[in-house]
Amino acid sequence: MMTEKKAVSVEELLAKAKKPSADAMVLHPFYKGKVETALKCCVRDFNDFAIWYTPGVAAPCRAIAADPELVYEHTNKWNTVAVISDGTRVLGLGDIGPKAGLPVMEGKALLYKYLGGVDGVAIMLDTKDPDEIIKTTLMLQPSFGGVNLEDISQPKCFRILDELREKAEIPIWHDDQQGTGTVTLAGLINALKVVGKKIEDVSIAFIGTGASNVAISRLIFGWGANPANCFMVDSKGILGKHRKDLEAKKDEYVDKWRLCQITNAEGRQGGIPDAMRGVDVTIALSQSGPGVILPEWVKGMGKDSILFSCANPVPEIWPWEAKAAGAAVVATGRSDFPNQVNNSLGFPGIFRGTLDVRASTITDEMCFAAAKALADHIGDKLGPEQILPNMDDWEVFPREAAAVAMKAQEQGLARIKLSYEEEFKQASAIIKRSRDLTHMMMEDGFIAPPIA
Repeated sequence: MMTEKKAVSVEELLAKAKKPSADAMVLHPFYKGKVETALKCCVRDFNDFAIWYTPGVAAPCRAIAADPELVYEHTNKWNTVAVISDGTRVLGLGDIGPKAGLPVMEGKALLYKYLGGVDGVAIMLDTKDPDEIIKTTLMLQPSFGGVNLEDISQPKCFRILDELREKAEIPIWHDDQQGTGTVTLAGLINALKVVGKKIEDVSIAFIGTGASNVAISRLIFGWGANPANCFMVDSKGILGKHRKDLEAKKDEYVDKWRLCQITNAEGRQGGIPDAMRGVDVTIALSQSGPGVILPEWVKGMGKDSILFSCANPVPEIWPWEAKAAGAAVVATGRSDFPNQVNNSLGFPGIFRGTLDVRASTITDEMCFAAAKALADHIGDKLGPEQILPNMDDWEVFPREAAAVAMKAQEQGLARIKLSYEEEFKQASAIIKRSRDLTHMMMEDGFIAPPIA
């Protein structure tokens, strides 16, 4: 009887895991997209067109020509972010192309607006050439207050981000790197509190060495973890000084080769199970599962182990399997399981604060400030199945915004000065307006109710 009950439970969990994909195939064509352009100014009658367009618009045009900084006062540039991708590494689906990647970027724009009050514009580029991506992004700068790079394959994503951050006059952000890194760090801070361990003492296995885990490891090492006690695994095995294949391509795989030098002090070799053996924490962002990580490998981890199984769209191991194998805290990237570690908890608030003080870039220190604000916000709700706030706890986003804005000012990167209280109040009002506007349109029928 107990075996039968367990089988039914797993079947129900699997059905729940598959439902979002089934619903998406019905609701995407029903709405024919997730975002649209809406007016934010009044149109009392057709005479107002003379204000918003010709001849009246010539006056702000002349003002901006005389003082380019006024573009932030007269246009929506101050609140607009370009979500740019070439579709070469979309979620866990790989290189599916720019058209197939558009639903993801539209979804990103939806999250920017609803969670952060930021106007996101999805832009898919029909090129895989990093030079063309850099050139195009720089040419788009006049229209946007910032850029969110998304789902670009490695190693070119590292070069694209670095070069754009060096050349652009607006903040450039790669959410697969900085966003995922920020939220994962916040989750780890709280998971370690749950199990009573200190970050400087733990050993960590990073499964997957793509853009996400490279950035995650950088932030985690910056927060105090010892790289020498950590192991990173790519498709060919554990990184280390023994990896002659990476040494031969160290000019191309700069970040991987650097990680070979600073991690794995004991010279461990092998694959995923070897990297996980005895470690306190496993952070997996590799290939979509299940079955990428096996329960027996989780059993071989240290006491009170922590497992982040965050591949999309399906985690490397189902969370109930990991818990049954002995993991004390299990997180995934999905909203339909406990402990979602998803960059949607980070980028809306981070960009809100960045745009509000008109910061010129987003630094690791700003990410640390956001991670701490995110981790602290959980308060007394912290537990093995809630290490991070849920996205419906919307106050976390203005808290992050205020923390990021303060850090940007402290680092001398902001062009607008605001106190913590001023930014928290402003960010809260902008985000609340966005949410209220969506709910009002739903109630009034301007957004149709989803079909059954």
